[in-house]
Amino acid sequence: MAKVNHAKSSHKRKKKVLKKAKGYWLDRSKRFRHAKEAVMKALTYAYRDRKVKKREIRALWIARINAACKENGLTYSQFIKALKSSKIALDRKILADIAINDPGVFSAIVKQVKK
Repeated sequence: MAKVNHAKSSHKRKKKVLKKAKGYWLDRSKRFRHAKEAVMKALTYAYRDRKVKKREIRALWIARINAACKENGLTYSQFIKALKSSKIALDRKILADIAINDPGVFSAIVKQVKK
């Protein structure tokens, strides 16, 4: 039986992994086994942290809104409850942006909500 040579496909596979590991330290960028482990770990972290990023950004918006609310004499939870009951449809992203960039408009929204 003839010997089967997989050199071309295995070289291509290894090259693909080593290309992704470019810039890693020491053996992690040079040796296939170490590079493969490092790339798998990196891809796992990247997948997980795409989800975590959304949580962290929302928490940042809430912290900004809370700080702006406290300047106007409300807590965050009171403000959100009043916002819902007064049927003002602004999401947290927009509210946080208004709170940072235009505090006067934010205080007007708070006054509208307090009524």
